[in-house]
Amino acid sequence: MTWRAEIDPKRCMASGMCATIAPELFALGERVSRPVAEEIAADERALDAADCCPALAITVYDEGGDVIGPRP
Repeated sequence: MTWRAEIDPKRCMASGMCATIAPELFALGERVSRPVAEEIAADERALDAADCCPALAITVYDEGGDVIGPRP
């Protein structure tokens, strides 16, 4: 099972929370963070990163394209 994580560059404030929580999934750039790969293996850490993002800039989608993170 694969997921897709997206980071909205207009919302991202480059706090680095996502890269700290899941360094295999997210990388911190100069101005914004980014997913390391277009598709990621299903990994709870991606959801944790989306939940912890102070700007709510991360959206995680399942294989069917449904939003699964951040969790309500």
